[in-house]
Amino acid sequence: MKKLLFLLSLLLLISSYSRVNAQANYIKIENYEVFYGYARHFPQEWMILRRFDNYGKHYLLLVNPQTLETRVDESNFYQIKQMTIAQARAFFGNSPYQDALKKAEKASVMIQDAGIETGMPKETGISLTADLCPSHKPLDRRIFTDIIAEFKKVETPVPIALSVTGIWMRDHQEDLEWLKSLQANHEIYITWINHSFNHRVSLKAPLKENFLLEPGTDINYEVLETEKAMLKKGLLPSVFFRFPGLVSDQQLVYRITDFGLIPIGTDAWLAKGQAPQAGSIVLIHGNGNEPVGVNDFIALLKQKAPEVAQKQWLLYDLRQSVDDEFETPDTIADPKKK
Repeated sequence: MKKLLFLLSLLLLISSYSRVNAQANYIKIENYEVFYGYARHFPQEWMILRRFDNYGKHYLLLVNPQTLETRVDESNFYQIKQMTIAQARAFFGNSPYQDALKKAEKASVMIQDAGIETGMPKETGISLTADLCPSHKPLDRRIFTDIIAEFKKVETPVPIALSVTGIWMRDHQEDLEWLKSLQANHEIYITWINHSFNHRVSLKAPLKENFLLEPGTDINYEVLETEKAMLKKGLLPSVFFRFPGLVSDQQLVYRITDFGLIPIGTDAWLAKGQAPQAGSIVLIHGNGNEPVGVNDFIALLKQKAPEVAQKQWLLYDLRQSVDDEFETPDTIADPKKK
């Protein structure tokens, strides 16, 4: 009986893996909308964030509340219960995902750098995030070639989180395909962060009226159109969001968490001279507009080379880094008992 159960579980895992990895670009997305609830496919429970149609099939964007892993899958593979955002957050309340949302909301009063600023890795190291804001310049590929070269003997694929805008994806298709090829070849593993679609900025407006706080900003468009653009280009949206310019106010933070997204800040913006510490979420810009930050990171890599070789200084998956801080026992109640 135990052997039979093991084989059944293995077949379910293979089936799930095949469905997820067979999915590519969702070219004809229709009816894309915020949708919350519970989805269960033995043995895992997921929280539903979005639903949409593509070529007549119904899909869900899901998050594992324990690991912060996301996936897109056909809805008919799951037992589903629709909920409000408040009901879903209460239902999955005992999870790292919900704890991270709450922590981000507690930091919402800051005009700059609201959200999660540090992770809690088990060993010394950082989580690297690179922002891809709209730019006329090409991708600064040194970031990726250097980390691959430095870490290939000790950490493969190398984790990196990229905050991407809709306009950058539209205007830099060749660079985007290059990044996807690195991931396909298992040289890097990318966590894709929503960085808004337009990333508007004014050189004259005060912060309280700048970036996403600019009067007239359609936050639904900025969030959801970026997710749709990701899916159309074969990228998997994560549960993270980075405010353009790291600028927000309390109301905007709650608007973002109401999308089920966790605002991610930084405690080490290298171009501003902020030195990374153990567990730092490091920020550089990979869009060609911030060579100082990129140079500083490359210098940091060279400095840490001996520790990298000894596996004493590593790059951490942003999801795992945030998850570690809020790790709780994997105990989620059965919805039938609610």
